[in-house]
Amino acid sequence: MIISIRLNNYLVYGNDVELSLKANMKIKRFMSNTISCGNINAVKAISIYGANNVGKTCLIRAIQTIKNVLLSLPANISLNLFSNNRICSFGVTFSFDEHIYKYDFKFNLERNSSYGFIFEKFSELKIDHHGNETEKLFFLKDVLKQEYKFSEAPELEELMKSIAFNNILIYTINTEKYYKLGFIKDILIKFATSIEIVDLNNIPMEKTIKLLKDDKADKEKVIELIKKADLDLDGYEYVKPDIINTPINYGIKPQENVLQMQTVINDMMCLTSIHKGKRVPSLFYDSTGTKKIVALASYIVDALENDKILVIDELDSSLHFKLTRAIVALFNNELNRKSQLIFTLHDITLLDCKKLFRKDQIWFAAKDNNGAYLYSLNDFTSKTGVRVELDVLEHYKKGAFGAIPEPDLISVLMKGE
Repeated sequence: MIISIRLNNYLVYGNDVELSLKANMKIKRFMSNTISCGNINAVKAISIYGANNVGKTCLIRAIQTIKNVLLSLPANISLNLFSNNRICSFGVTFSFDEHIYKYDFKFNLERNSSYGFIFEKFSELKIDHHGNETEKLFFLKDVLKQEYKFSEAPELEELMKSIAFNNILIYTINTEKYYKLGFIKDILIKFATSIEIVDLNNIPMEKTIKLLKDDKADKEKVIELIKKADLDLDGYEYVKPDIINTPINYGIKPQENVLQMQTVINDMMCLTSIHKGKRVPSLFYDSTGTKKIVALASYIVDALENDKILVIDELDSSLHFKLTRAIVALFNNELNRKSQLIFTLHDITLLDCKKLFRKDQIWFAAKDNNGAYLYSLNDFTSKTGVRVELDVLEHYKKGAFGAIPEPDLISVLMKGE
């Protein structure tokens, strides 16, 4: 599970920002919305609100960047446009096998002798019963300060001074030869592969198609989730086109661009929804919202069944607000063992601290002349005069928490009057 994400000088974020999923255990409401790992607790779901273009999607892209770097995949490392600083910083604190680890790295985009990954630090976080934290360092590589440490393999310290900066340490040193680094590599890769990231405006069908075709164990759960999400559906299948008893006009294309990919178009033609006992091609018959829940269903079930972290940009895109609530409730449910949901949205009906969220599960993204930043509803105390559990939605509408747009569109028509 993720405990925190840290950024600096990345896209809209010019300064240090942190998204923390650490639970505030002074909050006694909805304790089932938290996960325990040793002496630390994290929330199961976290929502991020804010106006357009304030950094919500940039945060999702940062999580994707961290995942890609850990898996040695092409990563989008982009500087803050309004900074002269050429170094991007990323960090993640996470749990793995009941241990808490911290990994931080910096990338220098200045085309000089130190271009590339100039800083890495991997450590384990120890937390006692009183909440006191100590950090056990595994390794540190700081090119600019010429600091190189490897606590349990000192022979690597000299080697670290001469390796290239084009990738992180676990991919630039032979981990088969150095067991301890191989141990760290295994942790980082398994953590990264536990993260699934989707954009609901552009979500592919491949995962659901593969599951329905291969008759995986979770197939029935995915079908049941799809049926429950659409009250008009009697069933959902992957069948050959000649079995569908409704004529298909193959000249018609789906309106969603993501569903026009030729690589999977034949498979998508076999996705069939059953309405009132009649099979129809889902690609042409079902609404955009239904197609999105079909695509998303496999990610949800996979995350819940395999303790994964599901990150969704624009969760409320084309989905009814009751459906988005139901998805969040699935992750908050006490039956959920260790999976997490991180999502952005605009739907303020989910700002509900009465039935759905703890206040440490609601976050806001905002931007002003000084830059972009993140903050939690938990940052607002009783001193603000806001009774969070009762009237958070109304206070948000009034701007009490910020992160709300104030568009003055009528002034466009008034010009020249």
